[in-house]
Amino acid sequence: MKKISVIGGGSWATALIKIFAENKIDIAWYLRKKEYVDSLLESGRNKNYLSYLQLPMQHISASHHLDEVIQQAEILLFAVPSAYLAGVASEITPGDVVNKRIITSIKGTLNGQHVLPSSYLADRFGISMDQQAIIAGPCHAEEIAMERKTYITIASRNQKFAQELQQSINSSYLVTHTSNDPIGIEYAAIYKNIIGIACGIAKGLNYGDNFQAVIVSNAINELSQFLNSLKLDSIKIATSAYLGDLLVTAYSNFSRNRTFGEMIGRGYSVQLAKSQMSMVAEGYNAAKGIYEVAKKIRAHTPIVSTVYRILHNHISPYVEFKILESQLL
Repeated sequence: MKKISVIGGGSWATALIKIFAENKIDIAWYLRKKEYVDSLLESGRNKNYLSYLQLPMQHISASHHLDEVIQQAEILLFAVPSAYLAGVASEITPGDVVNKRIITSIKGTLNGQHVLPSSYLADRFGISMDQQAIIAGPCHAEEIAMERKTYITIASRNQKFAQELQQSINSSYLVTHTSNDPIGIEYAAIYKNIIGIACGIAKGLNYGDNFQAVIVSNAINELSQFLNSLKLDSIKIATSAYLGDLLVTAYSNFSRNRTFGEMIGRGYSVQLAKSQMSMVAEGYNAAKGIYEVAKKIRAHTPIVSTVYRILHNHISPYVEFKILESQLL
């Protein structure tokens, strides 16, 4: 693996670029505005996200021309908020991508369609799932920037591709595992954001640690039942890509979804809470997407349903959590 084209300018894209570039993988980075490109090339930092992080620029080039970036590598990495994926993908000619391999690390469903990012890209570009891999796990960008020990899972139906990626991003602070369950891991990465919001709402409503532990333990069971209802194979719920990712989102102060939920619990309107966030809380849109999928497959998801009604039907968090209390075990 010699070069990767990266689409995404946020904290997670920046952290992934750090990982690959440190492993001497050349990066062609798409940034939306010329001023962002100029700032990066001048300072070696992403001025908007993780701005304190000095990047290994000897392995990084950047452009605000998407087609130029796409053409530079045979592997594309999408690390954008799910709400923006369709917009950026619409600017890419399918014929320019059909023979490439794609990595996605996006933790949300697409607005209005409730489909996984990998499924959307497969349909949009006419590629097979064997050409794709998912990067997921309990891996906050801030801790990668600080080089704190982190475990990442690379999931793909193409084990050769997964192993190639695994060998490309090992480091002293990073442990990588592979999985042949990309769909399950992609759903788990989305699901946990909703649980993070639920835990934040509970904190905002002045519930304590005891109740949060009950939410999390019920969420583990809820996620397991949801994935089983999808009839997925090879699910190992008690591993870092599933349970670990859920736990870090539920408890970490770096969790933007937990922060968003806490504001909702304290009485902020959805719009006010969103306006106060410097980064996207993926769980907001994911709540609607997973709620609709759960209805379709007839999965019992009381926590997801509670968060959905609070965020999208604008029902009182206090009222909804009183109802939820009686549904938890």
